[in-house]
Amino acid sequence: MEVLKLSAREISYIALFESMTGAVVKDCVVDESDGRVTFVVRKGDMGIAIGRRGANVQRVAKAIGRKVEVVEHSSDPAEFVVNVLKPAKVESVEVDEDKKQIRVRLSMHDREKMRRKVLERVREIVKRHHDMDVVIV
Repeated sequence: MEVLKLSAREISYIALFESMTGAVVKDCVVDESDGRVTFVVRKGDMGIAIGRRGANVQRVAKAIGRKVEVVEHSSDPAEFVVNVLKPAKVESVEVDEDKKQIRVRLSMHDREKMRRKVLERVREIVKRHHDMDVVIV
């Protein structure tokens, strides 16, 4: 994995998120078109990041004035893709190391409601952490 390059704004969002939640952030992705900020937190920090009844996420969202999404990191690419796609129901994940590709089969219901924007964000986050392309089938 290559070193992530973060903007000053992303670094400030990470500092704010960590100070407000106590969770350790591994990455921050800002989606300008959707007004959403996705934080990738250290494995095991998901509960503290979200807080009781989502209180921490709500406080951070209010502080930065954007929608906030939290994803738990995993060193296993298959598990990480499942985490990024939550709450969608993933039926199967196949990792092809040679092709640097992850094939994901979603339930019919989730596949139908998955928007192109969401898929682009999923691909970007997975590419940043595991240098693999995601194919949804």
